[in-house]
Amino acid sequence: MKISEQWIKEWVAINNDTDATVSQLTMLGLEVDEVLPAAGHFSGVVVAEIMACKPHPNADKLQVCEVYDGQDNLQIVCGATNARSGIKVALARIGAVLPGDFNIKKSKLRGEDSFGMLCSEVELGLSDEGSGILELPQDAPVGESIRDYLALNDHIIDIDLTPNRADCFCVRGVARELATSNKLALTEPLIKTAKVSIDETVSVTVKAAQACARYSGRIIKGINNQTQTPLWLKERLRKSGLRSIHPVVDVTNYVMLEWGQPMHAFDYHQVDQGIVVRMAHDQESITLLDGTEAQLDDSFLMIADHSKPLAVAGVMGGLDSGVQADSRDIILESAYFDPAHIMGKSRRLGTHTDSSLRFERGVDWQLQEQAMERATELILTICGGQAGPIHTETSEQHIPRRQNIPLKAAHLQRVLGFEVPFDRVTEIFSHLGFQVDTDEFGWTVITPSWRFDLSIAEDLIEEVVRVVGYDQMPADLLHSDDVINSLPEQQALPIVIKKQLVAKGFQEVINYAFVAEQQLTDSHLEQSAYSLANPLSKDMAVMRTHLLPGILANIQANRAHGEMNLALFELGKVFNQAEGQELQQQDVLMLATSGHVQPEQWGVAERQVDFYDLKGQVDDLLNQVPGQVDYQVGSLQFLHPGRQADIYLDGQCIGHIGQVHPSITQPLKIKSPVYVAQLHWQAIEKRQLPQWQADSKYPGTRRDLSIQLADHLSWQTVKQGLESTIRKESEDLRQILLFDVYKGEHIEKGYKSFAIALIFQAKNRTLEDKEVDKLVANGVSFLEQKLNAVIRT
Repeated sequence: MKISEQWIKEWVAINNDTDATVSQLTMLGLEVDEVLPAAGHFSGVVVAEIMACKPHPNADKLQVCEVYDGQDNLQIVCGATNARSGIKVALARIGAVLPGDFNIKKSKLRGEDSFGMLCSEVELGLSDEGSGILELPQDAPVGESIRDYLALNDHIIDIDLTPNRADCFCVRGVARELATSNKLALTEPLIKTAKVSIDETVSVTVKAAQACARYSGRIIKGINNQTQTPLWLKERLRKSGLRSIHPVVDVTNYVMLEWGQPMHAFDYHQVDQGIVVRMAHDQESITLLDGTEAQLDDSFLMIADHSKPLAVAGVMGGLDSGVQADSRDIILESAYFDPAHIMGKSRRLGTHTDSSLRFERGVDWQLQEQAMERATELILTICGGQAGPIHTETSEQHIPRRQNIPLKAAHLQRVLGFEVPFDRVTEIFSHLGFQVDTDEFGWTVITPSWRFDLSIAEDLIEEVVRVVGYDQMPADLLHSDDVINSLPEQQALPIVIKKQLVAKGFQEVINYAFVAEQQLTDSHLEQSAYSLANPLSKDMAVMRTHLLPGILANIQANRAHGEMNLALFELGKVFNQAEGQELQQQDVLMLATSGHVQPEQWGVAERQVDFYDLKGQVDDLLNQVPGQVDYQVGSLQFLHPGRQADIYLDGQCIGHIGQVHPSITQPLKIKSPVYVAQLHWQAIEKRQLPQWQADSKYPGTRRDLSIQLADHLSWQTVKQGLESTIRKESEDLRQILLFDVYKGEHIEKGYKSFAIALIFQAKNRTLEDKEVDKLVANGVSFLEQKLNAVIRT
């Protein structure tokens, strides 16, 4: 929010320089993003009056003006169409310097001398666009510096407010904070109750009291909305980042900036029989002020009349019912809308307004009639007209309740670690607008209507310490009895696994948990996806059900920048919601590889990564996990059929591995195969602790077997069967290796050949050949009888 420093000083008499004010605001929790000058740098520009104008004798589009600057009558040649006798203007005298280091000198235009220049808003750096010279009010004092007259020696403070501080979206709120910090009084402008000149009252019917607990309306007739908005008001709006439109809109914007109450005005003759506050009908549409067509559902709150919608409550008014420059009769609106009913609606409509920003965070629910009186006072002063009585509809049961919060002095000191004087705490609460009762033990605070973020004692403690100043907290050695819990050695920390993967050449990626719905659909992962009610954008509309879409986006981005050989991993959460069940989240680890196994070089032939390269990485991870690992053919739609497997640990599926289906990678222009593996983190975080044992001093012996068996039998089946059979007889089997797989000549169709090495070694003696032969024979018997394998010679 942008706010003028001088405007703040009208509310609270602070004598600080700008830097000190900015520092105070930041320490109060109102972070300042930047501080900008209120206008471009210029000098030598004064208020002047055009005394006479005559056509230029040598140019049709120029005039020769006689201008009085408070000292002399000067001849100025001007091309502005609005230059005329009797108006007050901004004159840059000879020697003046305008923004952009533009120096004003005596000049001759088409044969006529010009002793200065009449300036527009653009030339003074007050606006980015404009036509004609700047016209000043008739009471502008001739000869006074424009910088002084327009209060341009000012600074615009841009504050980045947190969502809980909606009360500071106005001058009133920021000034209250500074008044509290500096122990000064807050001087609010006196609001005069408007004289009621007509009896007509606007009819208000509230059909959605839960969403609109208070609605105030007032009719004002006979205004002249074609008059000029006063320059001081236009300057206040400009410094706050808003442009002037016409007096009625300018006034409602001004009251919003001053008091924090968004307002709206309707053309009286476009409202049919009064105002109706209701929920929108499903598929109801309205053309908004910005010209866009809004399609609504029944979650939107509407301001309507008895025949049509007029505005989307808390967001934006309708184009057809809005006040125009030629409007003579208007209806002013000031309301309190429940933040929960406004939140996220502007994003759903693809727009952003100052009103929605305030309403969705919460406005002061006692301010509506006060803001109405302030706006009425300004409209009648600027535009004239006659005001009717205010009609307010209130649902007391839906109005927020003030919080009654007790705070003990001992609790305050224990949490802060230092003592704040009792009277200072009371003073802070009072300055912030709290109703305070004290006793010997502490304070009981009743929160004001503009603070929605206070509910417990710790909230009050935060109020105290931010006003006292975090930088004023005394340095002290604090004592803590906290116990640091240690994780069991059997549980691996994520950082340990990450370091292992990095050491193997992988790089970690971190993606948002929100993805576009289309990303999941394209990857066949949209089932059980959870859609956000108020997404930040369409690209972040659903929670991810799998890490694959993010990883593919990383690969696509890297390949677009010339990085073709990739090994990535991500540890994150996925979210699934089966129909009729609660949202479930799970931590998973994904590995992904694409491109060549090694960087291009002369000494090693190029080879694309394949299924078994990634499987080897998975095996390395699972070798540290207790339990029996098995791979079985999978059938996931997003993986290539025949190049995928489900991963089992002790009979339970803990993940999957395979090549991403080409129908998914090709539209992303990923030409190389992409292999991925996803593992459930809870299944792999367990660790099998190493147990020390002495190396055998005795030699080992090796027996090789070549067997022919059916093609559908996996190596895992063969290995597990051999291990189980041989180890029933002896624990001397140390390792089983598969060192060759063969299909082709001399092997029947539907069969394959495995070359297996059995390695034996005893811990306490040298094995005899007959012992080893017997164990091998048992293994061969298993292969022949259970797997119908044939021993090849």
